Amino acid sequence: MTQFGDFDLIVVGSGLFGITVAERCAHELGLRVLVVERRNHVGGNAWSSVDEQTGIEVHDYGSHIFHCTSQDVWTYVNRFTAFSNYRHRVVTRHQNRFYTMPMNLGTLSSLYGRFLSPDDARALVSEEVRASGISDPKNLEEKAISLVGRRMYDAFIRGYTAKQWQTDPKDLPADIITRLPVRYTFDDAYFSDPYQGIPLVGYGALIRRMLDAPGIEAVTSVDYFDIRSRIPAETPVVYTGPIDRYFHNCAGELGWRTLDFEREVLATADYQGTSVVNYPDSDVQFTRIHEFRHLHPERKYGTDQTVIFKEYSRFSQRTDEPYYPIDTRNDKSAYQAYRDLADKEPNVIFGGRLGTYRYLDMHQAIGAALKVFDNILQPHFVDGRPLKHGRHAHT
Repeated sequence: MTQFGDFDLIVVGSGLFGITVAERCAHELGLRVLVVERRNHVGGNAWSSVDEQTGIEVHDYGSHIFHCTSQDVWTYVNRFTAFSNYRHRVVTRHQNRFYTMPMNLGTLSSLYGRFLSPDDARALVSEEVRASGISDPKNLEEKAISLVGRRMYDAFIRGYTAKQWQTDPKDLPADIITRLPVRYTFDDAYFSDPYQGIPLVGYGALIRRMLDAPGIEAVTSVDYFDIRSRIPAETPVVYTGPIDRYFHNCAGELGWRTLDFEREVLATADYQGTSVVNYPDSDVQFTRIHEFRHLHPERKYGTDQTVIFKEYSRFSQRTDEPYYPIDTRNDKSAYQAYRDLADKEPNVIFGGRLGTYRYLDMHQAIGAALKVFDNILQPHFVDGRPLKHGRHAHT
């Protein structure tokens, strides 16, 4: 039986925020760190595993591409693995025709059926926006049309958004979107960050290497709330679980969207020619198809089978894995109430996607964890500075 008093720090949740904190504290400070994970594997939504039937490494929670602008974050992750030079490109299939995303000159030229120069495209979009006559958008549909015009909205946004939110875009608030980027070049690279790639060893191996530091013990299939009473009050806790659950949902449950994945193995060497294809049309139930063999072109996978995941979006229930905060006005109010409680919670730091009620890309989770280590945990364990009761990881 684990003796919780034997550890200097408890980390609740083994997503990239939590395991970065654990690795830094164990490696740099020589601390004994216990990582507690409710799922049956570590790594959170970044986890990847080898599909037993095909031998292809799949991203269990949808395609994850590492990209960042921070040299510090990039240097840190490269401690554990080299990265491929993979560059993500997304295809959209609308009415059985091919388009590239994000919206760019190629997308517009295909949509309008003729070659468009940058000036042509700007003029077309501006004219459609003017023709809409929308100056004070009242909902998401009007906001999107006021940004890119009716034609692009109908083709690429309306159906996709309705499937993501399970709600007619006319019934969604306008402030869900602030901008819809359109590139007036033929650049179809999904990310423009200087540092990009996928771990050559895979995310699963990267995560295991991060947790391999002496002093770290990780336990899976253990719910923190089942062991909470056995943790000494003086032991610091980094909590990355749902902040509303920590406080017994006293201000209400926070809203999230979740994703479901439907796995298929197909008897072909290549199903769709790229890693991700979007399906914005409303008559197709799923939003995307992931084909994972394309994420590792450097690997020599077999040619007789491929594995795909169809992705479905819906509102999250209490037993689901939450992905994206809905962040309505009520959610914002409830989260502020939880944040006020967290600020008063002794010996606990709240961090990560669930602990701070915000969506974090992988590099953002790691970057936030590095700052928490540098600014809060290291000064506490080295110099004896207080943890500043429940200080959030918004640093």
